[in-house]
Amino acid sequence: MKTTFTRRHFLGTAAASGATALSAPSILRAAGEPIKVGTYGGFFEESFKEFIFPEFTAATGIEVNSMAVPTGETWLVQIKNAARAGVAPADVSLMAGTPRNEGGRQKVFRPMDESKIPNLANLNGRFQDRYEDGGLYGVGALSWYITLVTNSDEIPEAPTSWAALWDEQYKDQIGVLGLATNSFMLEVTAATFFGGTDILSTKDGIQQCFDKMAEMVPNVRLWYKDEGAFQQALQDGEIPMGQYYHDVAGLAAAEGFPVVSTFPKEGGILDSGYWIVPEHVKPLDEVHEFINFMTAPETQALLARKVGTAPVVDPALTDLSEAELAAVSSPKEPIIPRYDIYRDHADWISDTWNKVISG
Repeated sequence: MKTTFTRRHFLGTAAASGATALSAPSILRAAGEPIKVGTYGGFFEESFKEFIFPEFTAATGIEVNSMAVPTGETWLVQIKNAARAGVAPADVSLMAGTPRNEGGRQKVFRPMDESKIPNLANLNGRFQDRYEDGGLYGVGALSWYITLVTNSDEIPEAPTSWAALWDEQYKDQIGVLGLATNSFMLEVTAATFFGGTDILSTKDGIQQCFDKMAEMVPNVRLWYKDEGAFQQALQDGEIPMGQYYHDVAGLAAAEGFPVVSTFPKEGGILDSGYWIVPEHVKPLDEVHEFINFMTAPETQALLARKVGTAPVVDPALTDLSEAELAAVSSPKEPIIPRYDIYRDHADWISDTWNKVISG
């Protein structure tokens, strides 16, 4: 029987593993109005509602109303429109890199009071978005890795570099995520052939990476948007190599499929969501308490066990075992997406990407 382990299936399996509950409530307060928390729909929202929000309420007495929010620019537009009307569509929300950077540029988010987020000390600067005046507007929430995956029946010895995607022996055999803004292949190209992502700081540098990426196009059979379709093809050996989510690939391997996830020597791609606070939010104390809770090592460990995301705090601060960490992350220096280029050159990158992948 063919089985595809989507991120939704992974949620169910992780839930059965029985993670350790967070410590007993320590800051109980009189119940007031619930705070409205926006998370990505589907997998993320379901997992937060089942595993994370109840722990927050148990620890603080603050109830949560969950809402699903888009991952792209649509949510930023809704936040801006609400601000013009003097209201906030959510009290605190996850936001992905490209719209978050654009919102930061336009200063549409409410600066946070760092004195009310003592756990912020657990996050390095990469997970703290700031305005030019130093005001904090984005706090790292969770991360996930995209790695080089192979079918071990078809490729017994997994390659150790992203450069394998350019190897002519894999012509018409590779699967790659279908968008510039979710595959981050420009960053992979830069890290693999140009010594890092600094080359992407100029339009000429981005074009050089596009030119190099074009050499890979004959090897790609599938530029995929349906991750389940790619995973099935990977498990069957129809597409023996590509890029995929490390957590789900690991689950497939644990279930006996010949799937191997490798962190290349250039690093896996580390993508992240951050917490932002829209303008006109009123329950600010409760929102800061929520963000402080989410940046606690215990919560980050719970996210890793229940949601399959990588910690945004130093893993040494958590009680995650080596096996649990390996299931969601890597000690290698990651490739960090250059969200800024998708803000500064959005239309041009999209048009050029479509031209390049069409061959």
